[in-house]
Amino acid sequence: MLAGEAAVAIWNGIAPEGRDEFYAWHLHEHMAERVGIPGFRRGRRYVAADEATRPEFFTLYEAETMGVLQGQDYANRLNAPTEWTRRVTRHFRDTSRGITRVVESRGVGPGGTVLTLRFNAAPEAEGAMVAAVRDAADAPRVTGVHLLIADAAASGTGTAESQGRDDIGAPPSWIILAEATDTAALTELLPHELLRSRGAEGAVRRGLYRLEFQRLRTPWGC
Repeated sequence: MLAGEAAVAIWNGIAPEGRDEFYAWHLHEHMAERVGIPGFRRGRRYVAADEATRPEFFTLYEAETMGVLQGQDYANRLNAPTEWTRRVTRHFRDTSRGITRVVESRGVGPGGTVLTLRFNAAPEAEGAMVAAVRDAADAPRVTGVHLLIADAAASGTGTAESQGRDDIGAPPSWIILAEATDTAALTELLPHELLRSRGAEGAVRRGLYRLEFQRLRTPWGC
C-alpha cells in the first residue's frame, strides 16, 4: 500500500544532452531534498520498461496528507529551486505533474514494476473505479493497486521552479497505479475497455515502468 494519504505523481522525459546530469541531480540532491520535507515519506523513480512507454521517467512522492502537499514547507522548496535544479529542468520534456489524494490503496507492498494509467472521469465514477482497483489487486504477482485523483488547483499552481518552462503539460486528472513483481503481470491488467466501462472518458495514457531508485525518510535524515 502507499505510505500516505496523498502523493505527487510526475512524468517527464529528458533531452539526451541532459541525461547524465539528470541522474546525478535526482540521486544526490533532488530526491533527498523532497523526502526531507516534513510529511514526505517516500520517493520512487521509475524508467520506461518498453519502447511504447512515454515519457521515459515516472516519479512518485508519497506524503502523509494533502495538507503536506498544500503546505508552506513544500511551497518553500518549489519557490526556491537550487541552481542545479534550474539547470537540469531546462532539459525536461513532456512533463506532467499531479498533486493527488489517495482514494484507494490495496495490496501487500511495493513492487519492482508499475503500470501508470492517466485518464479523465466524472466524480460519480469513483465507486466503480474503487471496485476495479480492488479486483485488480487480486491478480497474480500484483503487489498493489492505487487510485489517485488530482486536485486541479494545487496541480496547476505556478511556482518559481516551473516559471519559464515550456515542457509542462496539463496535469493528470485521475490516476491508477498498479505495482507487480514483473512487467508481464501488468501488460493485460486494467485494459482500456474495462476502464471505459467503469467511467473513464476519452483517451487513457498507459505506461509501463520499472523501479530504478527509491528513498525513504529515515531517523538518519536525508
